[in-house]
Amino acid sequence: MKLPPHLLDEIIVALGDVFVGRRYADKVIEFTFKRHRKWGSRDRRIFAESIYECVRWWRWYWYLAGLPDAEHTQPEEITPERLWRVWAAYWIVNGRDLPADETAPQVRSADILKRAKDGAAPAIRAAIPDWLEQRGEKELGSAWPALRESLNVPADVFMRVNTLKNDRRALRERLGQEGFETEIVEDVPSALRLKQRANLFGTASYKDGLFEVQDAASQLIAPFLQPEPGQRVIDACAGGGGKALHLAALMRNKGRILALDIHAWKLAELRKRASRAGVDIIEAREIEGSKTVKRLAQKAERVLLDVPCSGLGVLRRNPDAKWKLSDAEIDRLTALQAEILESYSRMVVPGGKLVYATCSILPSENERQVQAFLAKHGDEWTLEEELRRTPETGAFDGFYAARLLRKPNQEMPTERTEDTE
Repeated sequence: MKLPPHLLDEIIVALGDVFVGRRYADKVIEFTFKRHRKWGSRDRRIFAESIYECVRWWRWYWYLAGLPDAEHTQPEEITPERLWRVWAAYWIVNGRDLPADETAPQVRSADILKRAKDGAAPAIRAAIPDWLEQRGEKELGSAWPALRESLNVPADVFMRVNTLKNDRRALRERLGQEGFETEIVEDVPSALRLKQRANLFGTASYKDGLFEVQDAASQLIAPFLQPEPGQRVIDACAGGGGKALHLAALMRNKGRILALDIHAWKLAELRKRASRAGVDIIEAREIEGSKTVKRLAQKAERVLLDVPCSGLGVLRRNPDAKWKLSDAEIDRLTALQAEILESYSRMVVPGGKLVYATCSILPSENERQVQAFLAKHGDEWTLEEELRRTPETGAFDGFYAARLLRKPNQEMPTERTEDTE
């Protein structure tokens, strides 16, 4: 495969943006494409694949390039010359010849391939940080090796059909007319899988609000809350609103959904998506402090807590996250999750239900959080069901959810809380 020199130059610059500039890979790719609107599909594909695969396997390719392992996360040691060597290791391992360039660093293919055969420590071979290897072994034991390997398998593209505007059969036909072949996902009634990876955001069917791009495992969370038309529902960590939109579809656009988040820009995106989807029961409200939460005490029959988490269950989609995370950050997140569960659970009316959910594979972020909450509030709450999906068992991402029932006939507060709805 002949590689144009200008394309390789852009690859090296982009990798520097990711590992030295600490920018996210998808944003770097998006920005580069905007600067090079005349690139054809081939150049775009080579560029995006090079970035994502080098990011996904960064530590492994750094090792294959013969560079000191201790320096693979040190920005001051990640020079353009070293970036070229890492990319060269990726290119060679994938069976390609390096482009002829007398000015480029000299790399021997035989050296790269020999190191690949010699083997390396599990964390290096799996291209993960040491702290993640240690935490995975500690929390997941014998299940960790298979999970570790699955985190580097590129994820499929799934869609959630917007049942307010069409059904799965109609969407398949429409996408087929636009040149995209899909297949039904068993046990996920709202899901389709794209047979060949492609960017769907420019399609007419997407612009018409007929679907959202959403992993199949993520599509299990909204139904797990068991929402019903006409109910008052709170999505308390709504983000961009993917699950809030799914809830609205399940409720047939009847009732009320209050979507909360601390980031106003995410809620602005939710409003755009809701308009495109034909949803008008969602109110997006920024969390401005503890008073926002307190005023919603016992205001909802259903509450979804899709809490901030490590995202280790979706590393296949966001491979650069593992290089930006740390053990200390996960400890911070687990403390925040416990705080959110403790505080936001008060929004549920007696007899109502709450779902605690993450896109993590770690028990410390998942079932242990629920166990600790029930140990403290078991007289008021009961666990109805848990849901787990992990990447090594199939094509889905890693997700966890627990549905809790707030026991009915609890003593209501003597003081009426302010209804800001």
